[in-house]
Amino acid sequence: MGAHAEVRDVREVAHAAQVRELAAAGALDDPAWRAAFAAVPRHVFVPCYFTGRGAGHERLWADDPDPGQRARWLRGVYTDAPLATRLRDGELVSSSSQPSLMAKMLEALEVRDGDHVLEIGAGTGYNAALLCHRLGEDLVTTVDLDEEITESARSHLAQLGYRPAVVTGDGARGCPSRAPFDRILVTCTLPLIPHAWLGQCRPGARILAPLSTGLIALTVRDAELAEGRFLHTSAYFVPLRGARAAPPGTYGTPQGLPYELVENERFQFMLVLTSGALHPREALDLWRREGRPARERFGVTVSSEGQWSWLDDPQGPYVWPLGEPAGRADPAG
Repeated sequence: MGAHAEVRDVREVAHAAQVRELAAAGALDDPAWRAAFAAVPRHVFVPCYFTGRGAGHERLWADDPDPGQRARWLRGVYTDAPLATRLRDGELVSSSSQPSLMAKMLEALEVRDGDHVLEIGAGTGYNAALLCHRLGEDLVTTVDLDEEITESARSHLAQLGYRPAVVTGDGARGCPSRAPFDRILVTCTLPLIPHAWLGQCRPGARILAPLSTGLIALTVRDAELAEGRFLHTSAYFVPLRGARAAPPGTYGTPQGLPYELVENERFQFMLVLTSGALHPREALDLWRREGRPARERFGVTVSSEGQWSWLDDPQGPYVWPLGEPAGRADPAG
């Protein structure tokens, strides 16, 4: 067996093993998405990535002359973990998301045959490739602000024969030239939902986006209104490019709060979601009084009058305004 064939076999074995692991973990219940993950190898989209933090970043890549380093690269690619794929001045600007989270988000998107999907955040192109396999490339549009990222994603996709619309532009503006959309999938954490997206959706469209530390699933009624609840799943993504810093007390240990509660994932979600609207102590009192509510009891309403989050009922009594937009709403992968 030649060296190239041996390398190909090792990659195929690693790829197949990951698909089996994701399915066994319950992340690929839908046979259509399992088929997509089986058909689209992750290593094509992550020819290199970085490990470590700060000055300790180490680059692992597919063509490293050291066989041991190439093996480390491949093990990392087919580990169920996010991978840092692009750094700028030591800061992460693009990544390949955790495969199990990608699978959960794609299933939660609830696509149907013939749906036109807009992805906000091209990243490596891996997500777009999975969508192309499921729906066909003509129905997939992916947008990113960074031309280097879109060029790279386009190249990765082409290696597998996929040619969706890969657009360089501000994700907050959507992609009017390719509208209307039936689904919008977002791969960056948002401070709020850009209103322009609603006008580019068909009535009944679904928007799935990271917000706070969760995933909001909105149903679009029309260009003026969308509403929905958070999924049970937690989600941590690179913040949208140019967004303001998190408000004081959003992360870490706000004064006067028990450390063990601030570290509680459910409470951290509420603390971030209500930051700027509730004092952390008020948030804690409410959270305890309401039985330590999980993410799925919270929701978001987007209307022409503003945006607000709520607990249990969009009409109140627990309703909080979401923050104002800042910067351009473009994700970092």
